[in-house]
Amino acid sequence: MAALIEIRDVEKRYTTRAGSQVALRPTSLEIAAEEFVSIVGPSGCGKTTLMKIVAGLLPCTRGEVRIDGVPVQEPPDGVGMVFQAPTLLRWRTVLDNVLLPADAQRRPRARYEAAARDLIRLVGLEGFANHYPRELSGGMQQRVAISRALLLEPRLLLMDEPFGALDAMTREEMNLELQRIWNEQPKTVLFITHSIDEAVFLSDRVVVMTPRPGGVRAIIDVELPRPRTLHVREHPRFIEHVGRIRDLIWSKPGGAIP
Repeated sequence: MAALIEIRDVEKRYTTRAGSQVALRPTSLEIAAEEFVSIVGPSGCGKTTLMKIVAGLLPCTRGEVRIDGVPVQEPPDGVGMVFQAPTLLRWRTVLDNVLLPADAQRRPRARYEAAARDLIRLVGLEGFANHYPRELSGGMQQRVAISRALLLEPRLLLMDEPFGALDAMTREEMNLELQRIWNEQPKTVLFITHSIDEAVFLSDRVVVMTPRPGGVRAIIDVELPRPRTLHVREHPRFIEHVGRIRDLIWSKPGGAIP
């Protein structure tokens, strides 16, 4: 399958008073269309930096990113983003928050309202279209954020720790919900998480990054059938994947596990 995202020798350096600091060493990765890929690694290893470069929100020092063969030099069309905080506008209803991308691009609101309502139903919030963010739980707010990211039918969905602030039970529920949405509306997904279990549960492949300056240490193919239920976490293959990724994160290259 042809790659939708091509990351070619991407490096990021910052200039500080102490001199040049490498945040991301030369990194290459290809992600196929409709593939779900997660990135895990130690804090500060450059996961979010890499995602911002892919999103066109941050220039790289060298190398390049291509989406559908086109070099990324600014935020490209056809990309939706979901962050750890839902960042909903408190004075807008659920429906109005979902419609925000259309409003921001001055697209005819009427053309997207039916799609927005369909997305609200898709994420399990039917009946909440006229509610305000303060009337929703954290998990419900994140469902709105996912709906908003899907409104303009992006081919690529970038998700940076979208469930990191949720409690454990809500996080499991959102894992199942995201998998269901992805099955119903296939997208290419690049997903950042600190949870190894979450990465293995959701992904086709898991990219393991090295400590700062970050780079790709290993890529794990998740060989588990879909759709996945929470019981898959008891599967020997799941446990094996989680253990291997944990070892890769906590051990030094060529060294032993601490």
